Amino acid sequence: MPWDLSSDRPIFLQIVEIIQLDIISGKYSPGDKLPSVRDLAFEASVNPNTMQRALSELERSGLVYSQRTSGRFITEEVAMIEELKSALAQNKIREFLKSMQKLGFKNEETIALMQKSLDTSKPSES
Repeated sequence: MPWDLSSDRPIFLQIVEIIQLDIISGKYSPGDKLPSVRDLAFEASVNPNTMQRALSELERSGLVYSQRTSGRFITEEVAMIEELKSALAQNKIREFLKSMQKLGFKNEETIALMQKSLDTSKPSES
């Protein structure tokens, strides 16, 4: 199934973000081997050169590393993955808070609404 890529931003950046999410969500574990460039490009329905550019960017960030004859692997630095996860979560929280402020909610009201949503989404204990 092709990846959900849009034309509003560079494709390779979207691919970087998708692979980052796959790593922090546990689809790929530290030390896992990534599929080949061609396999990933086929899966994402993009040109292999685009996938290569995205993977090179991930290598520059240190999240992925290459072994000359073996392929690309996810970093084994768990702290780096956790830092990325935390940074992405902070960005999502900031975006959410800005959206709530645009709707006219104060931070306290937003927190109360979130707590209410959390309370109603808990499974009932029987």
